[in-house]
Amino acid sequence: MDFLMPDFADPGVWISLLTLCFLEIILGIDNIIFISIVAGKLPVAQQRKVRNTGLLLAMVFRIMLLLTINWIVSLTQPVITLPSIKGLSDGELPLSYKDMILIAGGLFLIVKSTLEIHHKLKKDEAGEKFAGTQKKAIGAILLQIILIDAVFSFDSILTAIGLVESIIIMIIAVVVSIGVMMLFAGPVTRIVNRQPTLQMLALSFLVVIGVVLIAGGFHQEVSKSIIYSCLAFALAVEFLNIRLRGKEQNIRLKDADEAEKQAQ
Repeated sequence: MDFLMPDFADPGVWISLLTLCFLEIILGIDNIIFISIVAGKLPVAQQRKVRNTGLLLAMVFRIMLLLTINWIVSLTQPVITLPSIKGLSDGELPLSYKDMILIAGGLFLIVKSTLEIHHKLKKDEAGEKFAGTQKKAIGAILLQIILIDAVFSFDSILTAIGLVESIIIMIIAVVVSIGVMMLFAGPVTRIVNRQPTLQMLALSFLVVIGVVLIAGGFHQEVSKSIIYSCLAFALAVEFLNIRLRGKEQNIRLKDADEAEKQAQ
């Protein structure tokens, strides 16, 4: 790894940069969904500020990690060894700090997403009171965004190390990806908050991502392309359902108007 300024006259540098930017944006889909869910609890006037603050802090955190790249690489070295686990490993299972971070992050995502599903299904007064309290907890929401950003940061940076050698290119890719997240987090939040079924789909997807992170921590590779393909298919089906419900609602409103005119 080097901190030298890359030669931008070289087409290979641009190909590496575009590839890394695309990868960072794809890996940021999980981030955008999580931020959309937690920021959606805040009043509309505060949502943008909290989203952008969380993402800017995440960008600073990622750049700081890149500036300590040798330390990041050292996190992949085994520090503890678990005994053989039937169905998980044939022999001893070495775990590094990176593995433990992924496992902890996966558990956090699963617990947080499950609690969110529970609270959205809960319709009693206690649930409403809890939601009202959450709207005031800007600091807690920011902390959640930063924590999950930290987990995804380790994953994306370690992936980037295998693609490029220039730290400068990595930093540019991080800035571009965070900029794209800031651009799309708002529209995603508005769409998700308008459609309760999309909220459930997004939360279920985060549970799956949590499982994938834990599996990665235990050295069990799960194809993320398959996960994202399933999400894309589920989203396509859900958007068709939303469109169908919209048409049915328009038909009902039209029938009600005609019935009212006939009654007059």
